[in-house]
Amino acid sequence: MAKAEATVEELVGMIERGELRLPEMQRRYVWRSPRVRDLLDSLYRGYPSGAILLWESDNSVPLQDFSVEQKGNPYQSTRLLLDGQQRLTSLSAVIRGEPVTVRGRKRPIEILFNLEHPEELALITEVFEDADNDGEDDDVDDEEVDANEDELQKRFNNMTFLVSTRKIESLPHWVKVTDVFKTDEDAPFLSRAGVEKINDPLYKKYSQRLAKLRAIKKYIYRMDVLERSMSYDEVTEIFVRVNSLGAKLRSSDLALAQITAKWRNSLKTFQDFQKACAKSGFDMDLGIFLRNMVVFSTGQSRFQTVNSLTLEQLKSSWKASCEGMDFAINFLKNNVGIDDPALLSSPYLVVALAYYGFKRDYNISSSESKYLRYWALIANAKGRFSRGSSETLLDQDIATLRDGGGYEMLIDRLRSQVGRLDISPDELEGRNQRSALFKTMFLAFRDSNAKDWRSNLIIALDHSGVQHRLQFHHIFPKGLLKGTFSSREADDISNLAFIGGKTNRAISDKSPKDYFPPLIEKSGIETFNAQCIPTNADLLDISKYKDFLAERRKRITVRINEFLASP
Repeated sequence: MAKAEATVEELVGMIERGELRLPEMQRRYVWRSPRVRDLLDSLYRGYPSGAILLWESDNSVPLQDFSVEQKGNPYQSTRLLLDGQQRLTSLSAVIRGEPVTVRGRKRPIEILFNLEHPEELALITEVFEDADNDGEDDDVDDEEVDANEDELQKRFNNMTFLVSTRKIESLPHWVKVTDVFKTDEDAPFLSRAGVEKINDPLYKKYSQRLAKLRAIKKYIYRMDVLERSMSYDEVTEIFVRVNSLGAKLRSSDLALAQITAKWRNSLKTFQDFQKACAKSGFDMDLGIFLRNMVVFSTGQSRFQTVNSLTLEQLKSSWKASCEGMDFAINFLKNNVGIDDPALLSSPYLVVALAYYGFKRDYNISSSESKYLRYWALIANAKGRFSRGSSETLLDQDIATLRDGGGYEMLIDRLRSQVGRLDISPDELEGRNQRSALFKTMFLAFRDSNAKDWRSNLIIALDHSGVQHRLQFHHIFPKGLLKGTFSSREADDISNLAFIGGKTNRAISDKSPKDYFPPLIEKSGIETFNAQCIPTNADLLDISKYKDFLAERRKRITVRINEFLASP
């Protein structure tokens, strides 16, 4: 194995010119912006940043696209990036000002640099940032993020790099990292920071810091280069070993490497089906589709068996698993009412349903369908695959179906795991928006035709427009509760309702005793009853907050149990 060195600037140039490519075995780009921020901070300080692993090959090797734009490869031989994709893609995006493609959507990586950062290292893990959002778990919009920045401003000022927000970006001593990389001129940044004269004490300080930031491009990475004589299978084995020992990749990423080594050019086949499912509303990680394939080929869900499967087994099980996945998605959307994976407590539920349909040859009676729906809803509400080892629990259900069991045994196994299958008020206490019961609460409210309090649009995850986009609303605003109740108490599931963004912003931090009456007068009390919200005046004062939670908890429990009722 040869050793080499290259600067960040040289590596980014290799990506841009198409001289450095990604083999099919690599996982997709997954870093969120805070990870990029941390990388820049480390390089800025000259900290170690790992090595880069390459393979130079003259053979035709299955490839995939980088998440940033590249030109065509001008050379016959190919340099393949085996380790370092996340770092180099991130640096290429920031230095070139190129957006990254994540699940078919392009988004910029916008990082800000603080000209006034303290000399000592700030502990970046102490600062809460929610500015990076890939469109997943999109519960908070920009206005709400900005509202949090006032109280965090002092802590942000201790940071060197920060994921961009509109408020911080507007401050004169914060500059866009990409803008600094695009020019050698300091004048625009100094002028914006109010530094006009060379004898200004800040002139030298800021200029030196801008030079140090640009020096990131000169940071040297050590490269380990595998010999050209190595086979694709041997390189795949090295890839798996390197990433297994470093625990950098998930088991599904390593399985993908092993699968594509046997089934060349299969990645596009997998991604095409993934995109088709996303178009039908189920945008899920590729690992779920691979796990589903393993279940269909081996009757269990663990990836350890992947390497023992033949090419023919992989191809046939993939085809069968796609049919099962289609059944599961259709069943969830049209029979269960779960039309978005965001409403699932675990995507493993999709795998279990896919295998159920397969083992029944998709011949399911009306009665069986009703009980299967009941099991799916209860398993989702109780977090069947979120308790203990998810793989072990999934394997239990797969084994039940593999050995001829049906919904009766699935329900019995669920009962033995969680006890009672109905929901009790105490199960809601202390739960927040990350709870499986929060998702079930939404399903129950939507089933009752719950609507936004101003627009009267029925609550849904797919409303168009920022003003109608669904948000969870604190009935007693957090600002109102601050100082009297803990954050956990404020985020209690019984203090949350579902309304549109415009309605949420209009309410702001008003007390429910002030904003309830005009809304009730306009839209009627039913809009509140549909979300099990008490409107009694004696419960709407902050002094009665815990009594309000207790009363609403009881109402929510009744509504959820009605929704989950056994056939």
